[in-house]
Amino acid sequence: MTAKLIDGTAIAKEVREAVGAEVAALVAAGYPPPGLATVLVGENPASEVYVGMKQRMCKKLGMESFSYTLPVDASQEEVEGLVKELNDNPAVNGILVQLPLPKHLDEEAVLRTISVEKDIDGFHPINIGRLAQKGREPLFVPCTPDGCMYLLEHSGVEFNGANAVVLGRSNIVGMPAALLLVKRNATVTICHSRTKNLPEVCRQADILIAAVGQVEIVKKDWVKPGAAVIDVGTHRIDDDTKEKGYYLTGDVAFDEVNEVAGWISPSPGGVGPMTIAMLMRNTVRAAKIAHGLIEV
Repeated sequence: MTAKLIDGTAIAKEVREAVGAEVAALVAAGYPPPGLATVLVGENPASEVYVGMKQRMCKKLGMESFSYTLPVDASQEEVEGLVKELNDNPAVNGILVQLPLPKHLDEEAVLRTISVEKDIDGFHPINIGRLAQKGREPLFVPCTPDGCMYLLEHSGVEFNGANAVVLGRSNIVGMPAALLLVKRNATVTICHSRTKNLPEVCRQADILIAAVGQVEIVKKDWVKPGAAVIDVGTHRIDDDTKEKGYYLTGDVAFDEVNEVAGWISPSPGGVGPMTIAMLMRNTVRAAKIAHGLIEV
């Protein structure tokens, strides 16, 4: 058996096209283009790449992009002060503080400073709190976990009553992904470095989300035949035989797991494109909230 490929690149393109249409409709109705502000502290090369991708996508979809870079030694007061200015700027609908922040900064305090209505990354304590509570909905959901759910739903994977296993318990992916699965009536197990009999636990999963940050940790014998496998991991592996001198892979050993899974997302080309697409969608949602077009 060969798994059905969950093509995140193609699905993300559909999401972006829908977002672009929404932006055009807003502008045609006389509203300003949605605006996204990115805040980068320091000169982390990976973060600079991510921020650049988000800025280019804004331009492509007809949205405004505002970029702010602070020095690596910026104080807590400086970072929070900038966020407060952006909260008060009506041209800015969404604020994204690129993580991780330098270690001397209180990340939680910075995220708490972002207005809940502009928290397009979905990390504000109020939004996470609402996500965790039955019967309540956050204004925004964290983009990568939201992208995982979208991929599964688009592929026709059944959530109701499914056994779901999430590998990883980070605040950015693992924990919110688990909460989103619970909201969809899955029975969820969260695994981590101290989980006993990890392969055995994973083999019980109808839905397996790998977000643990270990190269190809998920092997063929970890996966229940027919399961849906979402690979969130991205790793750069040096390889002189490749044209670029390296290749990218994920937390899942794709070639062997592909033989037993029912559905599988690749890495790269799976969750990655969805993260930015969902961020753009959240920014448009924030603009609609600001204009009173969505009741909250």
